[in-house]
This record gives sequence, C-alpha cells and structure tokens, in this order.
Amino acid sequence: MRPSWDEYFMQIVELIKTRSTCLRRQIGAVIVKEKRILASGYNGAPVGCKHCSEVGCLREKLNIPSGQRHELCRAIHAEQNAIVQAAYSGTSVSGATLYVTNQPCVLCAKLAINAGIVRIVFNGDYPDELSMTLLSEAGIEVVRL
Repeated sequence: MRPSWDEYFMQIVELIKTRSTCLRRQIGAVIVKEKRILASGYNGAPVGCKHCSEVGCLREKLNIPSGQRHELCRAIHAEQNAIVQAAYSGTSVSGATLYVTNQPCVLCAKLAINAGIVRIVFNGDYPDELSMTLLSEAGIEVVRL
C-alpha cells in the first residue's frame, strides 16, 4: 500500500536518524515544502568537533535527565541542524513542514516558530510541555503520527 505523504517523510526521517552520533537518543528531521525536501538534519556535534560517540556523553556522566540542561551537550539537535542547513544554502523554510522523529524541545520549537515553519509532524514523546505550549500559541499545526 502506498504511504501517505506524512508517512513517506516520516520514513525518510527514520533513515536520517541513523547518522546520529548521540549516545542517548537518535533523532532525525527533514524540512519539506510543497512535497519537496528542503533540508535534513540529525543530532550530532557541530562541524569539526568531536562527537559524543568519540568522547563520551557529558550528560550521562553528570546524570542529567532528558529534557533538561540542553546547554550541557556537544550535539546540535536534528531540527536545529535542518534549519541551519537550509540557511547555509540560502533556502527559506517559511511555510514549510518539519518532520521529526520526536516532539521538539522548547529550543527547537522556538527556532521553528521564528524560521516560519507552519506544521510539525512527529512520532515519539519528549518531556517538554513548554514546547507544545509555545507551538500552540504560535499557531503551528502539530501532528503526532
């Protein structure tokens, strides 16, 4: 059976996340407009920096729970990476849909809002109620598959 467009792009996100170098959670994201992929991203260290898979996870060492103290991590989130990749190539994501494996955190939600993302489709949970509150306030359509 042929997948819906949402199912199709979520399958692509599952493949993208396999590039993740995070030891705790593998996340993939893709930004789509008019059924065309604009940019993709996965969670991992910034360009030129060592990945957690090489140096270990600081968050694990410090026993930091998921969803807290985002600044104590080497990785950039998949959604952030996708938005940055679009900007790097001069591609506007205004009016686009963001597909991501898990609910965005508050940092990614704020970036998506200001980047002009109008719809977010995700699968898995993430412990961040503020993220969902802000997305709702901003009028972003949020779909959990």
